[in-house]
Amino acid sequence: MAHPLQSKIGTTAFAFRGYNVTNLGRTPELLAHPAYGPTVRRYLRRGSEICADIVKRPVDLVECVSLRIEPEMESYAEAVALIVAADLAQVQLLEEFHGVRYREARLAYGYSLGELSAVACGSVFDMAEVLSVPVAMADDCASLAANVVMGVLFSRGPAIDEFDVHRLCRKITAEGDGTIAMSAILSPNTYLLLGQNDTISRFKATMHEFLPMPVHMKLNPHRWPPMHTPIVRQKYIPDRAAVMMDRMRGGLQPPCPPVFSLVTGDRSYDDYHARDILRDWVDHPQRLWDAVYETLASGITTVIHVGPAPNVIPATFHRLSENVRQQIAGRSLGKMGMRAAAGLARRPWLSTLLPSRAALLRAPTLKHVILEDWLLEHGATLTGDTGQ
Repeated sequence: MAHPLQSKIGTTAFAFRGYNVTNLGRTPELLAHPAYGPTVRRYLRRGSEICADIVKRPVDLVECVSLRIEPEMESYAEAVALIVAADLAQVQLLEEFHGVRYREARLAYGYSLGELSAVACGSVFDMAEVLSVPVAMADDCASLAANVVMGVLFSRGPAIDEFDVHRLCRKITAEGDGTIAMSAILSPNTYLLLGQNDTISRFKATMHEFLPMPVHMKLNPHRWPPMHTPIVRQKYIPDRAAVMMDRMRGGLQPPCPPVFSLVTGDRSYDDYHARDILRDWVDHPQRLWDAVYETLASGITTVIHVGPAPNVIPATFHRLSENVRQQIAGRSLGKMGMRAAAGLARRPWLSTLLPSRAALLRAPTLKHVILEDWLLEHGATLTGDTGQ
């Protein structure tokens, strides 16, 4: 009898997480698990070898995970290798021990580094090729983080026009005291901005003149490598990455399952364009909202979140689901019909998307599986212990 996850694989999407300030998640528990441990160890060792060969210093991700050491910004290359190794190990565990075949899923996508994991799992490039570019550029990316601040721009009312945000960022950048740019589009009313020096503060001081009222800016206290913004051009990272990608083996076959790119906001990977997409991945913003809508419009019923402690993608789905639930006041989506759509007027950014994007009303019905939690929960049946 097919496993419940395998029986639903045809309507399942895999969503891979990206870099965060913490990146271990439950990987130490998976490594210590009697059944899972050897597979996790193998991927961590491979990630260590690839990383060490590029950065020319000793790297031991197995020790890092065993001792629960979170890589700091100074070890950004190690963090990159850890995330991708953990992503690929989790997918392998799901197939090896539970018979859930990744290639039979309907869709895959990933936020930031997660897109690299998705194309690796989809056999576009292998693990070594996928890791080579971000690891090689990691130290320079980390050095750029020294004077970079993240701001979360959001509105509780109307949508914020993407091009208005771009225009204001360019205006402030043109003043000549640091670059500010959009790094991610989380929803029509939520954007992540990364800015050098005091550019985020200058954006906040002038945003009410250029953007719909009311808009808000929340500062994030952590340091972030300015990936997916033009800031990386200051060290010629996109062009250097493109030269490296020209020599990468692979990239001449479409991924299986199809990968929805957060660079283009579409299913753009085919048998030719992988290098072009990944070159733009370096300095273009992440279009997460497009992937959220594609998930809902494609008839996906289950999203499997891959990686250590997934955060951005589950949180985005959760916010959307809660907004929809509050509008329909606990009644069934099927019975509400257009009344549900009319109720969305209390959230203008949502109401403007309906009825042309009525698939958003499916958000509360979507099932989410945090893969590392699921693996540990179901790993107990493999060995008779809890896997802790």
